[in-house]
Amino acid sequence: VPSMQTSASKPCPCPSFKLREVASMYFTMIAVFLVILVVALQGSAPRENDFPYKVPLDPEGLLELSWNVSYPEQAVHFQLLIKNLKFGLLFGMSDRGEFENADLAVLWSNGHSSYFGDAWSDARGQLHMDSQQDYQLLRAQKAPEGLYLLLKRAFSTCDPKDYLIEDGTVHLIYGFLEKPVHSLQAINISAIHRGLQRVQLLKPNITVPELPSDMNTMEITAPDVVIPSQETTYWCYMAELPDRFRKHHIIMYEPVITAGNEALVHHMEVFQCAAEFDTFPHYNGPCDSKMKPERLNYCRHVLAAWAMGAQAFYYPEEAGLAFGGPGSSKYLRLEIHYHNPLVIKGRHDSSGIRLYYTATLRRYDAGIMELGLVYTPVMAIPPGEDTFILTGYCTDKCTQLALPAAGIRIFASQLHTHLAGRKVVTVLVRDGREQQVVNADGHYSPHFQEIRMLKEVVAVFPGDELITTCTYNTEDRSRATVGGFGIMEEMCVNYVHYYPQTQLELCKSAVDPGYLHRYFNLVNRFNDEEVCMCPQVSVPQQFYSIPWNTFNRDVLKSLYGFAPISMHCNKSSAVRFPGEWEKQPLPTITERLQEPVPRCPSIPGPRPAAPIPLDLGELKRD
Repeated sequence: VPSMQTSASKPCPCPSFKLREVASMYFTMIAVFLVILVVALQGSAPRENDFPYKVPLDPEGLLELSWNVSYPEQAVHFQLLIKNLKFGLLFGMSDRGEFENADLAVLWSNGHSSYFGDAWSDARGQLHMDSQQDYQLLRAQKAPEGLYLLLKRAFSTCDPKDYLIEDGTVHLIYGFLEKPVHSLQAINISAIHRGLQRVQLLKPNITVPELPSDMNTMEITAPDVVIPSQETTYWCYMAELPDRFRKHHIIMYEPVITAGNEALVHHMEVFQCAAEFDTFPHYNGPCDSKMKPERLNYCRHVLAAWAMGAQAFYYPEEAGLAFGGPGSSKYLRLEIHYHNPLVIKGRHDSSGIRLYYTATLRRYDAGIMELGLVYTPVMAIPPGEDTFILTGYCTDKCTQLALPAAGIRIFASQLHTHLAGRKVVTVLVRDGREQQVVNADGHYSPHFQEIRMLKEVVAVFPGDELITTCTYNTEDRSRATVGGFGIMEEMCVNYVHYYPQTQLELCKSAVDPGYLHRYFNLVNRFNDEEVCMCPQVSVPQQFYSIPWNTFNRDVLKSLYGFAPISMHCNKSSAVRFPGEWEKQPLPTITERLQEPVPRCPSIPGPRPAAPIPLDLGELKRD
């Protein structure tokens, strides 16, 4: 009794350390039990229309991802179907598809017991359990076709170890565990079968327009092609519109994929040929073949473009893309990119694009305008650059002259660079102030290009400016990369889709050639080596001969940041609008858009930084 009185006489503001430990363990056990209960009880198969977007993650089609986007919740629901589960799966996101510094959801098994957890990998690829469990496992359910995992993930978690899900391209990564593992840390990611898939996760939440009753369809498809047994093939096929095909409006298009080839058909485009040629030769073969007729290079007007994971593309109710009729070529070129990393042989394919069109013309013809940089070697990127920025301008002088008083409405956009491109953004500027982002992709990949519908239509008026900025990486190159059409040369383009169509087809810029010549003279003067900067030497050759020290790099960056530009304010006939377009001053920006601040989710209930046990039964090798 005295001891109890002694104890009571001392103030005790908080529980003892042991009691706190016990309480923590108790709540942890309750949280784990509740998760297991939720996982076990929600047994009904998810309805397909709950997940409108779908893509095969691996080339064999053994791992399928479906997802939906909730903008009110600022979250993505992922449904994974694992058709041949062995001892687990890694699924997640990283900056460019690497497995180092990645954000991962991991399912693993020792053969008897299975576990799930939110993890991250460090710079060496070692896995760690995340202290903040932001991949929520909502359901794990076995079905005849495989195991379904339903996960929820907020766009932004404010966890430094997590990937921020943004507009634009997302590099999804996956890996299969083919042997039992006894802990998360025991997983050796360099030894597993793994891969990546690029998608646009945050699809725009647009209303599907009503389609007219007189709508017709036309399929532009490959004629039973045998997919070559090599990793990458671009296949070209020439098609023709019917004779005397009058003007119609394309109002929608969608992919047609041969069943079983969903994991092989990477992306597809339909191009219309130039009307200046009466005929085009028939061709059905690889686009890079020496047998391909040269004239096919004049089929470059995009009618439709689809990439893996994309849905049907709809035009706004008031506009359609014109094709057919006078002044329009009846020749079309279908281009299909086959991605066949397993080098599958003998697979036949008749994929392509289905166009929906109407003879009842809508109020406006839609147009396509090129923004960004002119295809010219005067815009160059030094070798060995981690981040190098080039900017192309569509100036107020050009839009003032070429756009109607009521302006135009941009509703879709296709960003484009070659292999060194890493980021692309186009910003609308009015009276020197940045107004809004037209389209941006901070994880851009040249291997994943699609026409993307914008979340909101962007109005552009006479006197506005459209500024397109591209970021490049040339760390793997030993000589300068110049602008041009070749795959090892570079581009910076945004093809914007808009209405009503105007005569302005191209609004782009490049540095003034005279100022570039002064740069070459300066380099020549400041370098010990004699670099020939003679007028008879081509611009690419002059760039290739520069010794790329810090001075030469920094001066080139400065040149592109202040030198006047040559403006190309062109009509569809490739003729410039009348006016003075050389040595134009760079637009002055007085007010920039603020960087969006990620919205952190409200603090969730207790989700312990511990793996969640799952009852999947015993897992065995095949």
